[in-house]
Amino acid sequence: MTTTTIPSPPRNAAHRLRWVVADSWTVTRRDLLHWTRQPVQIVLGLLFPIMVVLMFGYLFGGGMAVPGGGGYREFLMPGMYAMTMLFGIEATYAAVATDAARGITDRFRALPMAGSAVVVGRSVADLLHAALGLAVMVGCGLAVGWRWHGGLAAALAGVGLLLLLRFAVLWVGIYLALLLRNPEALVALQVLVWPVLFLSNALVAPETMPGWLGVVAELNPLSATVSATRELFENPGWGESSWLGRYAVPLALGWPILLTAIFLPLSVRLYRRLDR
Repeated sequence: MTTTTIPSPPRNAAHRLRWVVADSWTVTRRDLLHWTRQPVQIVLGLLFPIMVVLMFGYLFGGGMAVPGGGGYREFLMPGMYAMTMLFGIEATYAAVATDAARGITDRFRALPMAGSAVVVGRSVADLLHAALGLAVMVGCGLAVGWRWHGGLAAALAGVGLLLLLRFAVLWVGIYLALLLRNPEALVALQVLVWPVLFLSNALVAPETMPGWLGVVAELNPLSATVSATRELFENPGWGESSWLGRYAVPLALGWPILLTAIFLPLSVRLYRRLDR
């Protein structure tokens, strides 16, 4: 009779780290291969933000006055880039919740692999997918007349802030998916995402809102990223006079780091405690 020996986890810290990295990359490859086998889903996901850009840029843009002058599409695009990063939470939630509902997550947990590899691998795959989506959006922005006017370093810093926001948002999506484990709850999540977009400075100046509502909009992490990218791209903005507007770049760093610090360990802990 043939017996199979399951390898025990390495105890040395360096070996344990390599073990986590190797297992995480295996999960990342699995998710990337899954996407390549469903190209239609990827294309449709990339078409949605492009349609939103065309709708706002050409249908509504004529009625929008840009503060301080400047082209409306240059004002619009940083908000659309941030919107794409925010809406990525839906794809993350759907993928993780579907794996959990189908028992795939339980199969991973039965394997001799690092406990954090599944969620870390998913986060890396989703971040790569987000980078692709952002590249498509930047190409769309260039096609409709958007430009950055600062140096290349500032532009790359703006892109980095957008991906940092996406990294934080995907951990929120992973946590909610592991907590609910219900793909049908995606509809409720979609209903909640839209108010986060509109209750920000992406499309409307917080100064035009009622006092308390304007404060909430400025405290929105999405607003910090939008303001920071407009500043780095040297695109027209709302000319915010509050300290929240003046310190947009530090806030665009601080909010995602805080969200990641909260939801990353919560996600890993929840994954390890599933069905206990």
